[in-house]
Amino acid sequence: MARNNRNENIDYINQQIIKMLSADGRIAYSEIAKELKISNSLVHQRIRKLQDSGIISGFSVQLNPKEIGYETITYTGIATKEARFAYSIAEKLKEIPEVVECHFVSGKYALFLKIVAANNEEFRKVLYEQIHNIEGVGSTDSFISFGSAFQKNISLF
Repeated sequence: MARNNRNENIDYINQQIIKMLSADGRIAYSEIAKELKISNSLVHQRIRKLQDSGIISGFSVQLNPKEIGYETITYTGIATKEARFAYSIAEKLKEIPEVVECHFVSGKYALFLKIVAANNEEFRKVLYEQIHNIEGVGSTDSFISFGSAFQKNISLF
């Protein structure tokens, strides 16, 4: 399948930098420089340009919800009473700590959420006492996750 690399900032060196950072986001820039046989300052410059262009959107810590006491992970679709409510609902959902992702989608739902809760009872409270009380929410369907099969970044190469 052909990839649409519309950004000329992704040359071979940048691809290798991205690959190394994807494998270990904490890798020292000096190690990248040594591996690619380029200067430390060039690695810094290239990563800064990749960030400035939006190709690299940030670096973050990935928490394991189960290890910190969150046993229930669900994906929940929200059907709105009217389409015009989608954006205001999304704004209200930002205020609920257990809602960790929110996507605008097509089809039966207007929004699709990832919710992380301590247990099923806490999930029920989030759903019925918070989400269903947001103006414009019509109905919801939830799907409990039994675990992630995999997660990965998009491939550039």
